[in-house]
Amino acid sequence: MFQIIGIVLLFALVFGSYVISGGKFEVILHALPHEMMAIGGAGVAAYLISNSTSVLKSTFGGLAKAFAGPKWKRADYKDLLSLLFQLTKTMKSKGVIALESHIEKPAESTIFQKYPKVLKDHFATDFICDTLRMMTMNLEDPHQIEDAMEKQLEKHHHEALGTPHALQNLADALPALGIVAAVLGVIKTMGSITEPPEILGGMIGGALVGTFLGVFLAYGLVGPLAARLKSIVDEEGAFYKIIQSVLVAHLHGNAAQISVEIGRGDIPSAAQPSFIEMEEALQAAPTEA
Repeated sequence: MFQIIGIVLLFALVFGSYVISGGKFEVILHALPHEMMAIGGAGVAAYLISNSTSVLKSTFGGLAKAFAGPKWKRADYKDLLSLLFQLTKTMKSKGVIALESHIEKPAESTIFQKYPKVLKDHFATDFICDTLRMMTMNLEDPHQIEDAMEKQLEKHHHEALGTPHALQNLADALPALGIVAAVLGVIKTMGSITEPPEILGGMIGGALVGTFLGVFLAYGLVGPLAARLKSIVDEEGAFYKIIQSVLVAHLHGNAAQISVEIGRGDIPSAAQPSFIEMEEALQAAPTEA
């Protein structure tokens, strides 16, 4: 919502100030199609050249996410902690054998099925199951498991940042592409140097539209969207960091509820449930028969 409001304000204030100061839209509208073809076309071409197939496929989804916001909400964090609580409690009270059926086929697990949104996230599910599987293999060095988890998190986060980095690179390139379009307009103007001043003035003004568009698109639209998407990816990364915190705390011998409380501390403040809320959620969580 705020992103849409920001875009409306951007266009209203920039072009409103232009009109109030006596500017005429005819010059911009006349040059806009050609300048946008040069700048936008060059930008899209550069984006295709510089990025991998996976980044290209995720671009539209990333732009949609920049408007929709992080997918993990307050209730999802409570669900994640409740899931981890039940898994670690099962492992501690019933042993490794009782846990194997849940981590080998999580889609069929009665514990995972209670939290469909977490189960639907393949990385979160695999991350939990792979880590618990390492624990069941008697790999009991907490630091070794923590290092393995850290590497997985870094890899996933690096890949998730591919789209915002690509958009930021595009934003950095747009002002220069605007200059390219403007230079072409100047070349065209110089080829018509014998025309009267009023015609030359219009041609020069049209050429400068290219510089304006490049800077406007870079710092008004693409750059802010890239920054917004990066902040969302960082916030969503905290969701997976909680998994690491809880499971490492469990590996250090803490009780399931203590491990969950350690993980609760890593939740972003805006979505963090209180201690009482989390305690009520754990009490309300269904228990295994």
